[in-house]
Amino acid sequence: MIADVTWVLTDGKAGTRNGALGLAEAVGLPVVDKHTHSRLPWRWLPPQLWPSGVLGVGAGGDRLAPPWPRLLISAGERSVGPALAVKKLSGGKTFCVHIQHPRVDPAKFDLVTASAHDRLTGPNVRTTLGALHHVTREKLEVEARKFEAQYARLPRPRVAVLIGGANRVYRFDRATAERLADGLARVCDETGAGLLITASRRTGAENEALLRERLKGLPVEIWDGKGDNPYFAFLGLADAIIVTSDSVNMVSEACFTGKPVHVFGLPGGGRTKFDRFHASLVDAGITRPFQGRLENWQYEALDERTALAAEIREKLGRSGIPADSALSNGK
Repeated sequence: MIADVTWVLTDGKAGTRNGALGLAEAVGLPVVDKHTHSRLPWRWLPPQLWPSGVLGVGAGGDRLAPPWPRLLISAGERSVGPALAVKKLSGGKTFCVHIQHPRVDPAKFDLVTASAHDRLTGPNVRTTLGALHHVTREKLEVEARKFEAQYARLPRPRVAVLIGGANRVYRFDRATAERLADGLARVCDETGAGLLITASRRTGAENEALLRERLKGLPVEIWDGKGDNPYFAFLGLADAIIVTSDSVNMVSEACFTGKPVHVFGLPGGGRTKFDRFHASLVDAGITRPFQGRLENWQYEALDERTALAAEIREKLGRSGIPADSALSNGK
């Protein structure tokens, strides 16, 4: 039995979940958000070693049972085994799309979408420059209106500053925070810009405190983590964006706006997929390195989700599916 819905199947981590939800919502079927929890021994093994038919869902994961979905969008390695099991148990009637390199033969899925820096090819593989996400123009407009009065005092141009932090590839030490603070202060001094700054947990309390101290007295708003998150409002209100290099998702979301996106390079990288990702955006004329000054240029906003959703609807024979969808947390 097949239900006319989309299952989004991920490990629940925001980085993978948001892209899958964004694509599912763009397709237009009602969306059911499901999380996997791989039981032993499968969570110890890479997905290419999982035998066919293993759902891989144990305590803490959502139940995967009939009626099977018309469409399943999975993301991340730990959802590969369960997704392929659903495809098999549905008798092949569930159309399965995977986001990111699945680490198995992509032909096992009906469609795979992976970033160019993953270097994955195949007749059913669709390559994107950026990461998929769930930012929409409507969301940016709504959030910008919601916060507009709160940040009305800031002069233009207004610059959104999206700060990540250290990860397995990049470092964010005191010297880096000082370099960023000096560059942001220079932007304010030379252009009279107002800054809308949001940091992440990975930024670190000491680095965030340094930024606050160095930028004191300038037209700057730094979100303190209290109340509603203004992240989407910052993207909507900004005339330009500065974003740190550690997050493919944040850079991709910034490029969706069509506004000038300056990437502040953190120390690290070095012949990794991050470097390939950033090089591809620079080569496409979408981003430029942040060197302590604002530049102005134009490019076509990076909206790869719309074309992917249209292809999926066509393959489902559902070109008339409405663009809006109902989101359910059904288990």
